[in-house]
Amino acid sequence: MKKLVVLVIAITAVACQQNKIGYVDSVKIMDDYQAKIDVDARFQTKAQTMTRKRDSISQAFQMELQQFQSKAQSMSQKSAQEEYSLLQQRGQQIGQQLQQEEQQLQQKSQAEMDTLVRTVKKEIRAYGKANGYTYILGGGEGGSVIYGDDAKDVTNEILKILNDKYEN
Repeated sequence: MKKLVVLVIAITAVACQQNKIGYVDSVKIMDDYQAKIDVDARFQTKAQTMTRKRDSISQAFQMELQQFQSKAQSMSQKSAQEEYSLLQQRGQQIGQQLQQEEQQLQQKSQAEMDTLVRTVKKEIRAYGKANGYTYILGGGEGGSVIYGDDAKDVTNEILKILNDKYEN
């Protein structure tokens, strides 16, 4: 009889133990995380600077090309072809250099975003562990939570922690 009571108590304890599950809106976290907002702004500024530089170089090159076309009429055909060929090569080099600079900027931006994503995931894991969650699921666009009770949404708590840590 005593063993039966102990067994019933043990089964009841196991049955009452539930997994604590929460979810986060991944899109909201990334959209409202101040560090991401700052990274976006910084790279947007750099991209605008890059666009202005490309436009300026293109205008200067177009003017040079127009000057050459005016000058080419008074040159021999062979000299004009040689100079035009040099201009084409220089234009290609300029284009390649600008393209490389843009790719480097994109790579730096992606590397910083990857670091931010790792930081967010690390903070979500730490929050889950500290608050006794068995699972914290990711929601938002393409996330695994299609519906979740608002009481289980820990997005704002994690976002506050991330932004507080970023400010400090």
